[in-house]
Amino acid sequence: MASRLLHRLRHALAGEGSGAGGPEAEEFPESSELEDDTDGLSTRFSGTLSFTSNEEEEEGSEGLPEAMGVAENGDQSPSPAEHQGSNLLPRQLQDFWRRSCSSLVPQRLLFEVTSASVVSEHSSKYVLYTIYLICSGQFDKTPATIVRRYSDFERLNRRLRRQFSCDMASVSFPRKRLRRNFTAETIAKRSRAFEQFLAHLHSITEIRRSSDFLEFFFLGDLQAAQRLTCTGMYREALATWSNAYRLQDKLGVCNSGRFLLTLAGLAVCHQELDELSEAHCYCEQALQLLEAQESHPLLEPFLQAHIHLSWKVGKDKRQSEARLQMLQETGVTLQQPPTLKEFLIKETLD
Repeated sequence: MASRLLHRLRHALAGEGSGAGGPEAEEFPESSELEDDTDGLSTRFSGTLSFTSNEEEEEGSEGLPEAMGVAENGDQSPSPAEHQGSNLLPRQLQDFWRRSCSSLVPQRLLFEVTSASVVSEHSSKYVLYTIYLICSGQFDKTPATIVRRYSDFERLNRRLRRQFSCDMASVSFPRKRLRRNFTAETIAKRSRAFEQFLAHLHSITEIRRSSDFLEFFFLGDLQAAQRLTCTGMYREALATWSNAYRLQDKLGVCNSGRFLLTLAGLAVCHQELDELSEAHCYCEQALQLLEAQESHPLLEPFLQAHIHLSWKVGKDKRQSEARLQMLQETGVTLQQPPTLKEFLIKETLD
């Protein structure tokens, strides 16, 4: 299987290197490759991860991905939202959230590179890796997706080594080499190295909980979803908010401020698209997370939205009305609190 994949990759990339001309060295990290067959592959994780994007894994620990694709035309890979679509039901998302919140043991994640696309733009050339986050031990129908390039991984590696020098000492990362750029062998080896790199990081408790590690996965989605929401592209924003939801769910950070902002984005987009029942569900989920809070900046906007949506869809709104009245009587609320949409637009994500 490995020989068949490498043959296909070589054929796909043949056109990339034939007309390049000039020296092969470039100033971009993506133009570098691994120095040998084992560089960047962790002994600890050797053979534990699969390359294949099929539902059933191929036999053999060193198998290469049968379905790993390299774009021939150099176009950028689709965004995570385009991979997953925007039709995931809110009830399904809430089921994932409840399961993760009730679990005492963090779910083990698999990080699987499903495709790699060579991108050429202006004077630069790099490889985009599409990676699925999949819960192990079960058939995961809704893997979350990220698309990253070598420089993104290198930046994460550099930041984590500054913060966790001892823990990172045993973590392997693919080194750079300025020759034979964008070969099939390099892309295949680097893809497996990135799978193992992420799995090793996720296995270390302190790193798994660090903001740099977590935001490597979902901060870009949150920023993109916010921009789309601000420009009125609600359907596109909804798909990106949904992928950010799945990423945070699988990473076990469903009680953070970022997650509440994600719920606000989902509620706003569903409401703008006249999908009121779905918007109501996300408001309810947020209020469950805010049950013990009395002064959170999103509490009153979610209460106001829940009351309005409950009236629209014919649900009981008395509990939210009582809670909002109590906040107003205690003077906790602002004179002119922002709506969910206003809060979403003004929030700074960096």
